[in-house]
Amino acid sequence: MGEALEGFVRHLALEKGRSAHTVRAYRGDLDGLLSRLDTLAGLDLPLLRRWLAEGHAAGLGRSTLARRAAAARTFTAWAHRTGRLGSDPGALLVSPRPRSPLPDVLDTAETESLFAAAVSGAAEGEPVALRDLAVVELLYATGVRVGELCGLDVDDVDQERRALRVLGKGDRERTVVYGVPAARALRRWLDDGRPALARSSSPPALLLGARGGRMDPRIVREVVHAAVAAVPGAPDTGPHGLRHAAATHMLQGGADLRYVQELLGHAKLATTQLYTHVTVERLKVVHEQAHPRA
Repeated sequence: MGEALEGFVRHLALEKGRSAHTVRAYRGDLDGLLSRLDTLAGLDLPLLRRWLAEGHAAGLGRSTLARRAAAARTFTAWAHRTGRLGSDPGALLVSPRPRSPLPDVLDTAETESLFAAAVSGAAEGEPVALRDLAVVELLYATGVRVGELCGLDVDDVDQERRALRVLGKGDRERTVVYGVPAARALRRWLDDGRPALARSSSPPALLLGARGGRMDPRIVREVVHAAVAAVPGAPDTGPHGLRHAAATHMLQGGADLRYVQELLGHAKLATTQLYTHVTVERLKVVHEQAHPRA
């Protein structure tokens, strides 16, 4: 059982190119499933259904149950293909579709307030403040994920073209562009902030921590939460909230859905279409408030 799980984990990471987060989640799910078995031969459809039903009874959310089902289907397909299972019971497993709640999104006025506060905080040129300004500017300007941002190296930046080379999910590489405010913040960080934090042992990372190492995603989340908390009335949000805001504001401004898909690095257009729902909800609010016959 342990050999099968380790082989599957290697398959996810090396062959499928799944993120470390996905690999950890699937491993945890399958560890609980396989612990019920003496041999893989006992892994059948009734067992999978009972496993999900028990999770539902224990109060697990729809998204967690959907992920568990996806982990099981992926595992049984791999086990069948590699000869560890005589059939693929996961092929018939149906799971609840996760709800797609509309995310809380900063409006444009709140976004401007956030950046005004960040610019003010970096006015004296303190290195960490310059880095934090570059962080929030780049997250909003490009819509990159926090892991993608922290994975950037200095050589991934083309300042002349105002573009970043980003390695996204599944090791898919894409180019994203950013605007003038982000370019100014990035230039200040590279000229004045990064040299002050860099050590002889520092990696070539674009963003550095206070001790000179590559900036940790947890620190990025703390930076964004603190920046948003300074904006009165703004919804509490993190780096992914700035990604939501970037996509929503571009669509509200008339951007093509395919362009937004490319910018965000979504493999499927349906994922990007979530943001059209957000903009429609905002249009409804405006219509109800302003239209005389709403």
